[in-house]
Amino acid sequence: MHAVHKIALGLLAAAAVATASDVVQLKKDTFDEFVKTNDIVLAEFFAPWCGHCKALAPEYEEAATSLKEKDIRLAKVDCTEEQDLCQQHGVEGYPTLKVFRGLDNVTPYKGQRKAAAITSYMIKQSLPAVSLLTKDTLEDFKKADKVVIVAYFDASDKASNETFSKVAEKLRDNYPFGASNDAALAEAEGVTAPAIVLYKEFDEGKSVFTDKFDVEAIEKFTKTAATPLIGEVGPETYSDYMSAGIPLAYIFAETPEERKELSDAIKPIAEAHRGAINFATIDAKAFGAHANNLNLKADKFPAFAIQETVKNQKFPFDQEKEITHDAIKAFVDDFVSGKVEPSIKSEPIPETQEGPVIVVVAKNYNDIVLDDTKDVLIEFYAPWCGHCKALAPKYEELAALYGKSEFKDKVVIAKVDATANDIPDEVQGFPTIKLYPAGAKNEAVTYSGSRTVDDLIKFIAENGKYKASVSEDDEEPSAAPAATETKASEAAKETHDEL
Repeated sequence: MHAVHKIALGLLAAAAVATASDVVQLKKDTFDEFVKTNDIVLAEFFAPWCGHCKALAPEYEEAATSLKEKDIRLAKVDCTEEQDLCQQHGVEGYPTLKVFRGLDNVTPYKGQRKAAAITSYMIKQSLPAVSLLTKDTLEDFKKADKVVIVAYFDASDKASNETFSKVAEKLRDNYPFGASNDAALAEAEGVTAPAIVLYKEFDEGKSVFTDKFDVEAIEKFTKTAATPLIGEVGPETYSDYMSAGIPLAYIFAETPEERKELSDAIKPIAEAHRGAINFATIDAKAFGAHANNLNLKADKFPAFAIQETVKNQKFPFDQEKEITHDAIKAFVDDFVSGKVEPSIKSEPIPETQEGPVIVVVAKNYNDIVLDDTKDVLIEFYAPWCGHCKALAPKYEELAALYGKSEFKDKVVIAKVDATANDIPDEVQGFPTIKLYPAGAKNEAVTYSGSRTVDDLIKFIAENGKYKASVSEDDEEPSAAPAATETKASEAAKETHDEL
């Protein structure tokens, strides 16, 4: 066969593969029937021009193929063609994914947008909250996901059954739950009822819970046992680690071999602190810039740091020292006993305050912003932010007005470069403006109005302790009434998310 014919045949075969899809495209006249005739359907509402939809497409196709054999169907609806259908299902953005168990039982898809995550999530959704297992079905159930949880209890033990069912209902989006009342099966699995076994594809393969059945205790056991002893930080796991409620220890390294080598060295430390500190590697080639956020240099690896996720405190390990078991053990032990001070990234405290706007840095943040005798308006900005630059002259004018008023010792107008200083506040975009009222520093109010001098004055007067109002025209400022109205003409607000 000529080479050109081989190429042509290859292209035709590739085209055939490309057009074959296990994702069913639905329209208004086919949607309801498809949902009714399938036990469970994941439907994606998309627009062809949407970048996130394009990124999802190959992952969605792969998941559809994996799930087809399990009778879980994936569908899609083009909202540029089916506007009425998308409106009917409350679609406000793209892509929107919803799980249908018939037309009356619809829930939002809460998983990640990767093939493996979609497959895992939908398998869990297709199962009952608790699957009843026998010796014939247990082995297959163990393979249903990376982590599965099975309870073994006597048929007469209603209390354990009810407690386990409550946990299963609560966590069904995260794990498949099964149960058996076969005492011989429990014995074969090495436990005596009542007990729970968490089977997993990593670490030691399984963890066993034999304490008294209590919802909170089972949840804690599950969360700890289902987290790899040393996992991996990446886009799909980062939010889980941040919301775990315990510190995260990062092991930065540039190669898989180095990450394994360091993990093996640190594993006994991770085991000793299991459930109290999560340990994870991070690919320094792909995500090395994240080292800056932990006050590490982003060009010197391997590196190690602990992040106290609840308070967002950073504890970097000295990058001049070698990462060894003994060195990290001493560092972690000191961290646990409170001997390690958090690293605070801060610009130097200004020797003199030039201009009417007070410059705040991390080292003087508490002294200025949390001064309980003053109303403090603070702008969190970034040097590269265009909206911040546009606000600057108006913010200077605002500060100057208060600086020459009778409220000059009661109201502070301040700013902080949030990229160069560790701040306790959670800031989603730049500029962010907050007022910390005197006597109520725990009740900061975030500003969301238009960025005019007049509206900022009204905001301070409405929300500050001193109700301080100044005027660009009047020489004699006066206290404002407790509430004022924002002008209707200023309803159009500038965007707040320039990150």
